[in-house]
Amino acid sequence: MIVYTAIIADWLFGDPVNFPHPVRLMGAIISLEEKIIRRFCKTATALKLGGLFIVALNIAISFFGIHYLIQLFDFNKYLQLVIKIHLAYTTIAAKSLGKEASEVKKEMKISLERGRSRLRYIVGRNTDKLSQAGIIRACVETIAENTSDGVIAPIFYLIFGVPFAFAYKMINTMDSMLGYKNSKYQDLGYFPAKIDDLVNIIPARLTSLLMILSSVFSFDMKTGFKTTMRDHKKHTSPNAGYPESTVAGLLNIQLGGGSFYENIYIEKPYIGDAIRPVRAKDIDDTIRIMYRSEILFMILYAAFLFITKVVIK
Repeated sequence: MIVYTAIIADWLFGDPVNFPHPVRLMGAIISLEEKIIRRFCKTATALKLGGLFIVALNIAISFFGIHYLIQLFDFNKYLQLVIKIHLAYTTIAAKSLGKEASEVKKEMKISLERGRSRLRYIVGRNTDKLSQAGIIRACVETIAENTSDGVIAPIFYLIFGVPFAFAYKMINTMDSMLGYKNSKYQDLGYFPAKIDDLVNIIPARLTSLLMILSSVFSFDMKTGFKTTMRDHKKHTSPNAGYPESTVAGLLNIQLGGGSFYENIYIEKPYIGDAIRPVRAKDIDDTIRIMYRSEILFMILYAAFLFITKVVIK
């Protein structure tokens, strides 16, 4: 019940801008920890150990903090259920992801500059020189990757309990803030990036499977599967390559390629084949793939629960 109610709550409310959100608190904690670690750790080894300390501390804080917070409401099971649902829903980001991506498309129609400016909200690369096709590709890649990180993975861990989903969300936030592969974060961010890779092994591959299966009668399932098998290793991440290559194949477009990050050009291989040029509608289609994958996950989980219940009886 909690998983399904949380998903529906996300569809209805998303992430209200002026409402306190746990991820913002996580970000503030990580930012403070980084300042403290950098103050006392000056060597590469010390920074790596500092990163390991941040990982261990934050996983403990997020898991046990939420566990004991929920326990505080043992005196009223109905109130406790409401608290669980609210906490669970904050870990899922389907609506906010879709909304932000749609805003990029909307602003891009007005002008390229406005599209580039809006894209900065959801990508880490430099956007000031991107063409319209570059904006679309960057947006599609972000939706694809975050269908795993922000939608399917949190739901996957919610199945095991709200504290597990919060621990995952903390890990993902640490990676997004510290896991950069550059000179500033290569040491401090080493362990945050590694633990994020570890916890996303199953969700990333599950996301690709859900994307392909839910695309029946709508997108190119055959090419989606072939492209995933061929190109998922081309991505620098051991996990992000799965959903990105799947979407590239499903839509018959080419993603990837080099980009500027912090004004430094990073060469990257292409993912997928340019069977046709990218178009603005690809942003809408990738959002559709995200929601279809999420709904299929809900259906499969319901079927699993039903079968399990029958077998146990």
